[in-house]
Order: sequence, then C-alpha cells, then structure tokens
Amino acid sequence: MDNVIAQFLHYIQVERGLANNTILSYKRDLSQYVHYMEKVEKISSLNQINRQHIVYYLYELKEKGRAETTIARTIASIRALHQYALREKQSDQDPSVHLDIPKAVKKLPKVLSTTEVEALLEAPKGNDVFSIRNRALLETLYATGMRVSELIRLTVTDTHLSMGFVRCVGKGNKERIIPLGSAATAALQVYFEKSRLQLMKKKRHDFVFVNLHGNPLSRQGFWKVLKQLTESANIQKELTPHTLRHSFATHLLENGADLRAVQEMLGHADISTTQIYTHVTKNRMKDVYTKYHPRA
Repeated sequence: MDNVIAQFLHYIQVERGLANNTILSYKRDLSQYVHYMEKVEKISSLNQINRQHIVYYLYELKEKGRAETTIARTIASIRALHQYALREKQSDQDPSVHLDIPKAVKKLPKVLSTTEVEALLEAPKGNDVFSIRNRALLETLYATGMRVSELIRLTVTDTHLSMGFVRCVGKGNKERIIPLGSAATAALQVYFEKSRLQLMKKKRHDFVFVNLHGNPLSRQGFWKVLKQLTESANIQKELTPHTLRHSFATHLLENGADLRAVQEMLGHADISTTQIYTHVTKNRMKDVYTKYHPRA
C-alpha cells in the first residue's frame, strides 16, 4: 500500500501541480489510514479494503475527537487514493465510492479593524534592519492579501516597484498579478535600499524577505515576528498568519470593491470561497448599527 501512496503523491505533485502543503496533508492522512488498516484490520492491500473498514476508521477518528474539518479532509484523501488506484489498475474496486463528505460549517474569519491594522503596521519602530524589514513585510502582506506561504516565496524578480505590482505564484502554480499600493511600495523600496543587502550577508538567492542568517524567511519566522508585533501594538485579538489576508479582503469589500476583483487578488478558484467575506462585512455592519443607531 505504501508503494501505491508514493505513486499517488508523485502523480498529484507532477501531473496536478498541487502545492507542497497540500501534498503533505495527503501524505499524513493516507499514512495514518494505511497504518490503521495494517495494524487494526490486518489488511495488506487496497483491494482488501471495503466500505465497512473505512467507516470503522472514520468512527475511530471521531472517537479520538478529531474535528469535522479534519475528518472531511481525510475522506477526500481516501477517496482520491482509491480513485487513483482504480484508474491505474492498482485495484479492481473503489470502496470509497459511496462515502459522503460532511459539509463543514464555515467559521467566519477573524479580522482586524482598520484602526488595529494601523497599529500593527506602525508597531515596527526604529530604523534598524529588522524594523525596516518587518514594516515592509506587514505592508506587503496587507497590501496584497497574499498567503504567508506565497509571501515568503516572493522573489525580487517578481517585485515590480516602479509599476506598483507583484507577480504571485499561488496554489497549483497559478500565477496572478496583484497591485502593491503606495505604502507597501515605499516600505519595500526602503527595505531594498537599507536592509535586505545587510541581512543577506554573502548569501545568494532571489527571495525578497530574509532572516537573521541571510536565508529566506520561513513560516515559523514570520509567525514569530507577527506575535512580537501584535504584543507591541497591544492588540488583544488572537492573530494567525492569515489574519491580515482576511482583513485585506474584508476592508476591500467594506469599501465597495467588486467581489470578482477580490477573488482574483486572493487567488480563489471558486467565488463561493470569497463570498464568506461578504458575511463578515454584513456582521460588522450589524454591529455598527446596534452600537450607534439611537433606536437599535
């Protein structure tokens, strides 16, 4: 079974061009699935698995307290594996064919108010190389709404300050062009002139944002910076690396931006994913009405 999983992972990486994080999720889900089948059900081949085996496995995940979203993702991984095995004649049946993926309840994303965003963007004080980098980092993220994984992979070649846009490569290697805005452009200009070369030391690479050692900034490195700056800005909300992306989308829609344009900038394949931000703006509108209208 491990051999089939390896072939499947190679297929989704090379032929479908899925992102590394997505591939790692598939690998983790399927490794746990196969481990259960081998250890608990004593099964050594995909051909031996039937629908009841899969149902028992999903019950076990539920008993362990796994979230509905995790179980839904696991079912999707299992179905994709069995469909691939059947198509490639690695198996002569698909026991997952009648499994239903539960509809996950979409939680509204947490966003910052414009005042909180301003406080966060102003948190990196001083003119040292790290403050300059952190200002450029946050300004770019809020200006573009990029995913953190996209931000840390941003290259100098894809950053066009004179024209005011960046070229972003997102999920599935899909490319999109995103405007930068004057504040982010200015912050990046200062960063390139006064900080990046000093941080790079003698390292040679094209990534925009670098760490203390001159290497590309990692997700963990960004998360550490964000936590420090959140404390400095005295923001009480619990922030995640996606918070500025959520705030970017919400603030655009609150100010009248077209939903399709926001979808394009975010890199969402399906507009229904972007529509969740319209619910956020409606909720915020209701809060403002309740707070300020004299007859509310």
